[in-house]
Amino acid sequence: MADRAAAVAAMRTDLSPMPDMYALIRYATLAANSHNTQPWLFRIADKKTEVLPDFSRRTPAVDPDDHHLFASLGCAAENLSIAANARGIGGRLRFEPAGDGSIIYDVGARAEPEEALYRAIPRRQSTRAEYDGTQVGADDLQALRRAASIPGVTLVLISGRAQIDRLRDLVVAGNETQMADQAFMSELKTWLRFSPRRAVSTGDGLFGACSGSPALPEWLGPLALDLFFTAESESKKYTRQIASSAGIAVFLADKADPEHWVLAGRACQRFALQATALGLKHAFLNQPVEVPELRPELAALAGLPGRRPDIVMRFGRSSEMPYSARRSVESVVVT
Repeated sequence: MADRAAAVAAMRTDLSPMPDMYALIRYATLAANSHNTQPWLFRIADKKTEVLPDFSRRTPAVDPDDHHLFASLGCAAENLSIAANARGIGGRLRFEPAGDGSIIYDVGARAEPEEALYRAIPRRQSTRAEYDGTQVGADDLQALRRAASIPGVTLVLISGRAQIDRLRDLVVAGNETQMADQAFMSELKTWLRFSPRRAVSTGDGLFGACSGSPALPEWLGPLALDLFFTAESESKKYTRQIASSAGIAVFLADKADPEHWVLAGRACQRFALQATALGLKHAFLNQPVEVPELRPELAALAGLPGRRPDIVMRFGRSSEMPYSARRSVESVVVT
């Protein structure tokens, strides 16, 4: 665990005052992403950097249309933009639909640096724990809304207990559906990392200790999973976690296509960074997004029937958990 902590900390060290693009990409890779698959590649060119999909890291059982993959690219691109601008390398993001689709950061005029969001990049984490149940004030909620304001994406904040309970029921229903799906479970197991050594060697995946589970030898982890990882136990865990949360954020893009999924990811990342800057934690609750038959009820709950929900995230106050690993910059930069 000590070796793993050192390796993870090295990925999160502060940038120098004049970083090169490789250092900025390191900050980009600290973004939120589905299953910690890190489904991105970066290509550095004159006056621009491209964020490309890495389809070798698809999760077709849970994400058959690559929705989460493109949202993850949006998260990484937003980190890149915030970090570059904070270090004097201005530019703007745009979606390039040609080929498989990509995001391009064109170097240009510098915008006003967002120092609080920049400082939050290495500290942000998806904290899969129970929160302390305290409420978030109106000023902080407004700050979250402002930070996540991306044209083409609507953010709905749910804080009423009756609505939160309805959303809990959707999460539980989605969890039960997914855990009864053999393809989903088989795919999930390929991204689980039980031992610190395995988590460091791969630099990706869902390490149990990041969710409060004990670290285990890699041979023992799958056996323990089959014994203790049940739909009932997971639903009870989600019920406790949601009850302890201050609120729920639902992101809904105007359209259901890769360009707008990228925009939803950018809005989500900005929300997560602002939450981190405010001393708040967050974690994803995407089961009602991932199970198609639950999406209409989630959209109705958010007050936007007919739209496809993109991302669901709970937020509140909690202590820090171990950070997830990341792959090396060299492994994600292509020529």
